[in-house]
Amino acid sequence: MSEGTPAEDGNEQPATSVGGPGAAAQVEVGDNGSGPDGETDEYGELLAALGRTFDQDCRIAIHESGHIIAARLLGNPLGGATADPGPGYEGRVWGERHVEAFAEGGGDASDVRETLASVMPGPGEDRSSVADVFASVYGHCIELAAGRAAEHMLLGDDDKRSALDDLRQARELALLICKSEGAVESFIAHCDIAARDLLMPYGDVVMTLSIVLRIKRTLDGAEIDQIIRDVETRKALALEQRRRAEWRKSELAAARFRVECEPLPAARSRHCSHDQAS
Repeated sequence: MSEGTPAEDGNEQPATSVGGPGAAAQVEVGDNGSGPDGETDEYGELLAALGRTFDQDCRIAIHESGHIIAARLLGNPLGGATADPGPGYEGRVWGERHVEAFAEGGGDASDVRETLASVMPGPGEDRSSVADVFASVYGHCIELAAGRAAEHMLLGDDDKRSALDDLRQARELALLICKSEGAVESFIAHCDIAARDLLMPYGDVVMTLSIVLRIKRTLDGAEIDQIIRDVETRKALALEQRRRAEWRKSELAAARFRVECEPLPAARSRHCSHDQAS
């Protein structure tokens, strides 16, 4: 979730190519749709109403898209996402069954920590009964770190202020399994790296999703999954077309080689006949 403090003013440009098959996501910050007569388009009017610049809106959409892709890669279904602001946030992603919790003000990590802290095992106590809690904390902290990872991957930096709430919630969850401030910091640093590694092969998907999110403003879970499927299908098709083109080149090269080699047996036969006659 992008925290309520908008990104820093400036000319940040989401124009970073992400490596990987079919990945070439580049966006330039330029004309935002104003016509030659200087009239502001609907998107410009929306940004003005939200109090955002174009660069800030791009950053927020990329941030939320990082959360989305991380959640889906970790196998977590989503209820939806929005790039529009609300109470205490600039953008938000929510789980399939978390809408009611958010509506009742109970979807925060602090609520989770308060509920579970009393049942977490102490030193020497069996932890098998809460193994799922450890796994859930780990996965969710990676999701929380993925917004910053997406910003760094596609923008070349990450605005800490846009991720203050993510960091706060990650710390709340980390305190369930970490016993010291140093352990919390190390755990969050590890989750930052894990989120980056998770997203890196899917930079083109993050970029595509962020563009659609900026256009539609809010997406439900089914729309998110369809966008991901479309991008992955196009990538697979491009790879298959390239594979077939390479195979065709190999076939043509083999055919040329065969043609060049065919006269050799006849020449060798004539040479042998000449030797026998001698």
